[in-house]
Amino acid sequence: MSELMRKDNQPAWKSQTYLTGVAAGALFGLVAAYMYSRAAEEDAQRNGGAPNTVSTGEVIGLGLAALAMVRQIAEMGKGPTKKK
Repeated sequence: MSELMRKDNQPAWKSQTYLTGVAAGALFGLVAAYMYSRAAEEDAQRNGGAPNTVSTGEVIGLGLAALAMVRQIAEMGKGPTKKK
């Protein structure tokens, strides 16, 4: 049991989960930012100027999609439900 607990009584799996989440989030954010900037740059070249602005509705929709993804990830931690 001592292998699963650190000196400060925090489970080791919890720290590993946080680090994995931070790394995955950073990687996802980096890829998303790269793809967005590439698409915006192509749009600006086609239009001969600055790229189009992002509408408020698009940002709200993206935020709701991100919230749904976070909720699904949280549900994964609960495990399977038992059938009666």
